[in-house]
Amino acid sequence: MAGPPSAVVVNPSKVDDAKDLRSRVRSTLADAGWPEPSWWETTPDDPGAGQAAKAVRDGAEVVFACGGDGTVQSCLSALAGSRAALAIVPVGTGNLLATNLGIPTDTVRAVRVATQGGRRRIDVGRTDDMCFAVAAGIGFDAEVLDAPEPLKRALGWPAYVVSAVRHLHDPHFVVEIRLDDAPPSRQRARSVMVANVADLRGRLTVAPDASDDDGALDVVVVAPRRPRDWVSVVYRTLRRRPHPQVQRYKAGEVDIRVLDRAASRQVDGNTLEPGDRLHVVLDRRALEVCVP
Repeated sequence: MAGPPSAVVVNPSKVDDAKDLRSRVRSTLADAGWPEPSWWETTPDDPGAGQAAKAVRDGAEVVFACGGDGTVQSCLSALAGSRAALAIVPVGTGNLLATNLGIPTDTVRAVRVATQGGRRRIDVGRTDDMCFAVAAGIGFDAEVLDAPEPLKRALGWPAYVVSAVRHLHDPHFVVEIRLDDAPPSRQRARSVMVANVADLRGRLTVAPDASDDDGALDVVVVAPRRPRDWVSVVYRTLRRRPHPQVQRYKAGEVDIRVLDRAASRQVDGNTLEPGDRLHVVLDRRALEVCVP
């Protein structure tokens, strides 16, 4: 039986040898009996959403996002709410969603997840005109993820550690958080994250009760009193133990307003323009993903 029509959305800046990548993807799909995929390249003006949407309109039932977190997030924003499935070929630095779904970084094995694995529907968060499947945040987490591209290319994931150290002494902000229809609460914080999955990287389980199909978003407020308190926050997070300066909540709609300044913001590892608001609404089981 022939496989479904598919498309590949690739970020050329993340691929060292585009010709080799294309050859391996095509041959792996051909071996599985899938037809020749359409091939789309991202651009600085359109990092994947437009290409994925066009591919689906042309009949693609599976869209391979071949790139880093930006490519994956852009593609899933276009696919959420559709019948097309997202397949991930991770070639970025963080690979946040791929890591949480257990998708291998080897190209051939990643493609085989789509041809030999299963599918399931997961929740996504919607903010403005974007969707995310891992987490959105405002404050320290976004500052860390805004590591310079040359540093990420040179060091890989440790670049984020360097970035974190640079921002340890940044000041708190005053934030007002509204969960669903409850009255807003005001507090000081260094980071407010809205998570859809438990792990942001490896053993860093920021939201231990989060699940990508539980119909809820996990809100994590981190407010260390002093820079040195980050040590105990990270230590207890790694050991999945509570910390008095980390508060967790669940909601289907989250409105975050920073009252005293514009703050760094991120969606699935992709930094946005600094701002004073992040509004997120859960869209339950909106995205079909290919999984091992």
